[in-house]
Amino acid sequence: MENSINENGFCHGIIFDGKGGAKDISFEELDSYDSSMGVLWVHFDYTKEQSIDWITNKSGIDPIAAEALLSQITRPRTTILNDSVLLALRGINLNPNSDPEDMISIRLYLSKNIIISTKKRDLFSVNDILEYFEQGKGPKNSSEFLIELTDRLTDRMEDYILDLEDRASSLEEQSIESSNAALRTSISQIKRESISLKRYLSPQKEAIFKLYEQKITWINEYEKIQLREINHRLIKYIEDLDSIKDKISLVQEEISNNLSEQLNQRMYVLSIISAIFLPLGFLTGLLGVNVGGIPGAENSFSFSIFTISLIFIVVVQLYIFRKKKWL
Repeated sequence: MENSINENGFCHGIIFDGKGGAKDISFEELDSYDSSMGVLWVHFDYTKEQSIDWITNKSGIDPIAAEALLSQITRPRTTILNDSVLLALRGINLNPNSDPEDMISIRLYLSKNIIISTKKRDLFSVNDILEYFEQGKGPKNSSEFLIELTDRLTDRMEDYILDLEDRASSLEEQSIESSNAALRTSISQIKRESISLKRYLSPQKEAIFKLYEQKITWINEYEKIQLREINHRLIKYIEDLDSIKDKISLVQEEISNNLSEQLNQRMYVLSIISAIFLPLGFLTGLLGVNVGGIPGAENSFSFSIFTISLIFIVVVQLYIFRKKKWL
């Protein structure tokens, strides 16, 4: 089965055989499609002009659905249109040289007989379903397709979230021994990724919730249970992201406390040094005034006596600091 994009933005078109397999249909053959042939799934790049034209003028779907399929910016949501479903979902970006938290959107219109999906970037979960068809293990109808796609999207999130948890735990251990700039950069990175991912998972949870709560004739009760289980996994992932966020916040607090403690220790040492040299500086400054009447100016032993006096003052200060447990 083809998954390449033609100049018209047509990625692929297939007709389910109802047994787990499917056959290809070309863009030119779409006009001759009839629902008696089986469930049709067409996948488009919504940025291409011919894709826009076919979805708007030839698909025969509700104008609201057509507009949503071609929307540039969307967030996960579910809209019920009579007995059809308008769905926007997000998946982990696993494309080369991409940030996983930069999640890829897929827009879908699903009814009993036709599925129209649109995208701008490749989504591995779509490729998974195409491979299942080639193996004869693909979905047999629209409801199974919906479950398979949401299940694949959710599955691919697990490894990424587990990796985030491992990185957060590793940073927690490192924070006990280190507080360098690289560690703080890693903390900011994990926090940014978890916030970005949760921003899409929360509305996606609500979108899937609506699928099994609303009455849709071509989704049976068992399939609603499957959707509910998928949603429970999403809820767990959201809770895991909250846990990661809390863990990172604790690590940041630990690093901040360590830095504050180090700063306080250094300021304390400087304060002790300042306290020691303050009277010494006062005395040397006083006796260094270049005016007449300085005591001991004519005595050759004055400097030695003065130096011994300063040492004595330092010893007395250290004794007092020790007695007060300042040292």
